[in-house]
Amino acid sequence: MPENENHRRSTVSVIGLGQMGSRLARAFLATGHRTTVWNRSGAKADALVAQGAVRAASAEAAIAASPLVVVCLPDYATVRELLDPLAEGLRDRVLVNLTSGTPEEASQTSEWAAANGADYLDGAAMSGTRLVGRPEALFVFSGSPHAFTTHREVLASLGKAMHLGADPALASVYDTALFGLAWGALAGFYHAVALVGAAGVEPSAFAAVATGHMPFVTSLMADHARQIEGARFPDDDGTVEVHAAAMGHLVEAGRSQGIGTEVPELISALLERAAVGGHGADGIASVIETITKGKQHV
Repeated sequence: MPENENHRRSTVSVIGLGQMGSRLARAFLATGHRTTVWNRSGAKADALVAQGAVRAASAEAAIAASPLVVVCLPDYATVRELLDPLAEGLRDRVLVNLTSGTPEEASQTSEWAAANGADYLDGAAMSGTRLVGRPEALFVFSGSPHAFTTHREVLASLGKAMHLGADPALASVYDTALFGLAWGALAGFYHAVALVGAAGVEPSAFAAVATGHMPFVTSLMADHARQIEGARFPDDDGTVEVHAAAMGHLVEAGRSQGIGTEVPELISALLERAAVGGHGADGIASVIETITKGKQHV
């Protein structure tokens, strides 16, 4: 069979075979989707070809091979540098960009894709590389609803594929927001491990208890989201003043053990600003007011 005919039968093409791109291609292959791959350094495709992928001779050939083209490159500038000369080949195809960048870059790339006759989805891998291809791996997408619906099954090969809306910038917004959420939780965990470690508790022993506590914490997120939407902050989970006092105890406990107190001090500052802003007797979700308005307005 001629090479071009062979490519035409591909379900998806993956351009960019770094650590993430290779995992994406492997996940597509594992679920039985014929996958074409291309990387500037051709050797990175060798292992995937051995697993059944089709090697494209060029980026242009990779685009021609499949109706769905997934790119995963170092940055948006590299995406445009590579694809600008090949834009005509993207006509009537779906371009899925899993490159990290800003919401503005996502919007600009979507406009560029539309101007060249391509549907566009911006995306973000929210579970790192280790979970790619497993049901618990979260991938968020935004942009063309039609493109997502059409290729939902293929994208679901990567994990839990969620479409956030038609605005192509949303995936990037969620990406950065969830990154901050993850680091907020991890920073609290690292401080907690240091604190209990000073009492001789092993990190794994504490983690076993902490992970059992997290469903309660995530339930607070859902409940407090409703409070924020309604701008009503009942004190069911304690007032700002009560939590401020408890956080003061946490700061002092850290100091007495000689560990860093930057994490609880940050939270203490937020609670103090909320109290100064008139929310001392409100529920703790009212802290959102101090964050939304910014420090300079409190």
